[in-house]
Amino acid sequence: MKQQISYEILEQMIQCFGKCFHYKDSMASFMRSSDVPKIVIDKYRDLPKFVWARKVLEELSVNENDLIIQRKLLTNLCKLRDLPDSGVLDRNAGLDSLRKLKRLAYENDYLVKEEDNKNIIQKRIIEEKQALIMERAKKLEELREIFNNNLMTNNRQKAGYILEDLLKELFEINNIEYRKSFRTIENTQQIDGYFKFDSFDYLVEAKWRKDYPNGAEIAGFQHKINSKIESTRGLFVSINGFREEVINEFRGKGSNIIFMDGQDLILILEGRVNLDDCLRFKIERAVQIGETYSPLILSSIY
Repeated sequence: MKQQISYEILEQMIQCFGKCFHYKDSMASFMRSSDVPKIVIDKYRDLPKFVWARKVLEELSVNENDLIIQRKLLTNLCKLRDLPDSGVLDRNAGLDSLRKLKRLAYENDYLVKEEDNKNIIQKRIIEEKQALIMERAKKLEELREIFNNNLMTNNRQKAGYILEDLLKELFEINNIEYRKSFRTIENTQQIDGYFKFDSFDYLVEAKWRKDYPNGAEIAGFQHKINSKIESTRGLFVSINGFREEVINEFRGKGSNIIFMDGQDLILILEGRVNLDDCLRFKIERAVQIGETYSPLILSSIY
């Protein structure tokens, strides 16, 4: 555990914040540059500068990482050669407070070393990654619950709309920008979704019915794709799957549609397969062997 900064130095840091900064924006930016979490800065921002600084320093006294950030604040204050704000009314008081802080810090060897800075950055990166993973898992769980709740509903039209929303959320969780259902400018075509992946544009057709999509429906979707720029492709999602004889009509040379079924989607919602990996697996199978309907097989992907 890092040694806590002495009470005397903490009090002098508070004096420096109160006397060396005129604008709160400058003080907030300085804190952020020293890795103070934004949520801690904003929490007390409406208070007077002296009180604000005291509250922030108190928050940064719980664990080792907090103490390192305290020291980084101290180090960066000691690096100041002039007051950060030109609007400070009493410059001499501000400079005197800085000089006193520097003397106390150097006498007690409280300044952050370069190795400590690296540790702060590395720890923050790890914490941010863990937070993102947890947030993604939570959202996936919510989407999985929505999916399961609508498996047996009798209102299949409503289920179709839910599927469109679910796909949008799923793509956005995986950092793929996704546009939900829209009609073309001429109002002649209904598009269930659109996304860009690996430099290709994809239109989406989404079906959540009890029956399989027929050849005419898939051909109609292919017509929508072919009426767009040449590099446009399609993703046809049918939760209930596809009839093999129908799919066979849309494979091989000239094919520009890949197919996804409910089992694929379940694996993704369960977190067993990433959406990126799913799309790449299907695209590679279509490109390499002309197989546009390739159900996910875990051993084949990883």
